[in-house]
Amino acid sequence: MAWLVVGLGNPGADYTSTRHNIGQMVVDALAKQHSAKWNSHKSHTEAAAFKFGIGLDAASVIVAKSMGYMNDSGGPVKALANFFKVETDHIIAIHDELDIPFSAIRSKFGGGDNGHNGLKSMTSAFNTANYYRIRMGIGRPIGRQDPADFVLKQFTSAEKRELELFITRGVEAVESVIREGLEKTQQNFNI
Repeated sequence: MAWLVVGLGNPGADYTSTRHNIGQMVVDALAKQHSAKWNSHKSHTEAAAFKFGIGLDAASVIVAKSMGYMNDSGGPVKALANFFKVETDHIIAIHDELDIPFSAIRSKFGGGDNGHNGLKSMTSAFNTANYYRIRMGIGRPIGRQDPADFVLKQFTSAEKRELELFITRGVEAVESVIREGLEKTQQNFNI
């Protein structure tokens, strides 16, 4: 069965490099690493496909980004999953996470949305929370900055120096879920 890996975020140049779009940065890097070409899909997503692994054990992987905003990403993701006949237990959502320090990664299956509107939208569209999540830590704002403003800001210069490695580790976490399963991924990344 194919895997669907979704990078949550917002469309457009104004959002490309913001904390809220770290999920899309990871799927961009994943597609690039596997020389997969992005195409517009009728589900209102951009998608790219590749094989991951060797021979008969190779997994088919579709990486995707909704062309709509974070809060409405569930419908396009569900339409794409239906098109490729991917069940929710083969979907991985990559998203920013305020409650995890910057550059830390956590993975899990199911659970609540912790106030994340992209996850809320996906859970509502699929009528289940039973999909994988790669939670990319962006930390919380210092002082009184509104978290809604914080997630839409660029990374700081110090964070930008670590960003490439952080994204690479996000790619590795996705590949680990597909290749080795959740428990092994948690052992290697939830530290």
